[in-house]
Amino acid sequence: MPSVQGSRGFLMHRREEEDPLGIKFGNIKKIINGKNMLELKDQDEIEISMACGSDLMSDVLAFIKKNSLLFTGLTNPQVIRTAEVADIAAICFVRGKKPDLETIKLARQKGIPLISTDLPMYESCGRLYEKGLPGCSEYKAR
Repeated sequence: MPSVQGSRGFLMHRREEEDPLGIKFGNIKKIINGKNMLELKDQDEIEISMACGSDLMSDVLAFIKKNSLLFTGLTNPQVIRTAEVADIAAICFVRGKKPDLETIKLARQKGIPLISTDLPMYESCGRLYEKGLPGCSEYKAR
């Protein structure tokens, strides 16, 4: 299995069949045991370039990049509004949190898929990092 070195010197392993530019959303759901909260057409084919975990939407706006997956414990409509402004590809609610109907309705209007995982934020991000998906400090637009 080939290895690539991240910006902090950690070795990340990447399987040969993985796309070097990201991971498909459908594969991400499997890695983190994600459950659909809002399923949109062709969402599993969305290419995720990086992941970010935060409950501070001001940090999300400052650091996250286009085509990313946001991990958060916040379930209010402000998360969807932030995702729209930041051009976030999808949102995952951690620790088994589930959004209310207003949040789901807004996500549907904006075309942002929503999933939930029972994993905590640290472990969710770690599983994807282990698979070679960069975080916001490492990602460079290609």
